[in-house]
Amino acid sequence: MSSADKSNSYRDILKGTSFLGGVQVFLVLVNLVRGKFVALLLGPEGMGISNLFATSSNTIQRFASLGLNLAIVREVAESKDDAGALSLIHAVCSRIITVTALAGCLFCVLCAGWLSELSFGSDEYSWQFMLLGAAVFFMVAGNGKMSVLQGLHRVKVLSVSTLVGALAALCISVPIYYVWGDKGIVPALVIFSAITYATYSLFLRRELRVERVRFVWGDHKPLVRRLVAMGLVLMAGDLLGSLCTYALSVFIRTAGGLDAVGFYQAANSITAQYLGVVFAAMSLDYFPRLTAAASDNAAVTDIVNRQSVLVALATAPLAILLVIFAPLVIRILLSAEFEVIIPMLRIFAVGVLLKAYSFPMGYITFAKGDKRLFFVLEGVFCNALMLSLGCAGYWFRGLDGLGYAMVAEHFISIIVYYIVNRAKYGYRFSRRVLADYILGGIMVCGAYGCMLLADTCAAYTGAGIIATVSAAYSITSIRRLIRE
Repeated sequence: MSSADKSNSYRDILKGTSFLGGVQVFLVLVNLVRGKFVALLLGPEGMGISNLFATSSNTIQRFASLGLNLAIVREVAESKDDAGALSLIHAVCSRIITVTALAGCLFCVLCAGWLSELSFGSDEYSWQFMLLGAAVFFMVAGNGKMSVLQGLHRVKVLSVSTLVGALAALCISVPIYYVWGDKGIVPALVIFSAITYATYSLFLRRELRVERVRFVWGDHKPLVRRLVAMGLVLMAGDLLGSLCTYALSVFIRTAGGLDAVGFYQAANSITAQYLGVVFAAMSLDYFPRLTAAASDNAAVTDIVNRQSVLVALATAPLAILLVIFAPLVIRILLSAEFEVIIPMLRIFAVGVLLKAYSFPMGYITFAKGDKRLFFVLEGVFCNALMLSLGCAGYWFRGLDGLGYAMVAEHFISIIVYYIVNRAKYGYRFSRRVLADYILGGIMVCGAYGCMLLADTCAAYTGAGIIATVSAAYSITSIRRLIRE
């Protein structure tokens, strides 16, 4: 086996994601605790308000950042062994990020009334959108610091700093919710973003020891243009995603009220955090390996198929457990008011499995450097599909319709990704990938079918048997693959 093959073996893939996965699990627990307090202290309407502020701030933050985060990661990664070049890049990136962060803050202040009308249908929340400008500033500036750490490949430092920021924010934001209720949502966002920024800054100062370089526009114009040009291409797709998510939240609020937005956000948050461990660890470890082999189509196919097998084996049992224990998850993480989302959460579990199946293929175009195709697929097609199916699903079937829309969205994405990547790069599923995808899908759908029949002991017994078989198969298969 060549060195390249060894570095992309099943054993190496699992080793590379083990630490990241552990950190992500702890981070998920912190976020779930925070979500529990939000549900108890604010209720469904408060969660709906929180969702609208969060989605609007994320949209503004992503627009203000100009997509520079991934561009910074790439520039820093390419120059991390050259102290002089790294000093220059750090100085330029710091100046650009500061300017864009201020621009985002200023936009919130000047357009607060318009943002309040658009989000809530009145100007009642104008002052909170003004205050939200501070959160946007710290978000943009903090993400800039984080991007430098990513470019330096300080994954452990990045993970630890993220945890420190999350824990500190949890301890401060919960008392704010308790004292001020939904009036404390934006102040809590400001504090969370400020703490995160401070944490990234402290860790970056410790990790990055370079000479200070004075920013001179005339001297540094080529680097600025390269960063901005690359960032704008990446930003366009990301911004469309935020806008579509925001538009869907506004549509749900208009058609069903703030409670409906809160219910949707609660189900989304649980599924995202429940299986986000797999996606987060994979994105940090898998993408660099895929990028390194991007020029070799055969190597790309092998890496994607290996990752796909492990994702399928890891995700199927987790999705089945979410189908079975959805009521318990709601009671533990939220409150009795949210039991209405149990059916939607179970459908979401099926959708997340399909999302995991499409995830490895979604990285191929970007790793290949085909930014235009990446934008068309991720920025335009997938987001338009999500928004159109989500609106149609809620209009015809309510909350359950949002779940069915998610399933349809990711099923269609798998087909489109496969067709495009096969035609463009010669990618093909291996027999093992097909077998594990089909088997995992059958088992998850089988467990969901059991819970559809009736909330009885027989239904739970049938689903439990499926869960046991799925877990046993996954564990046995992973052990066999490691020995290969």
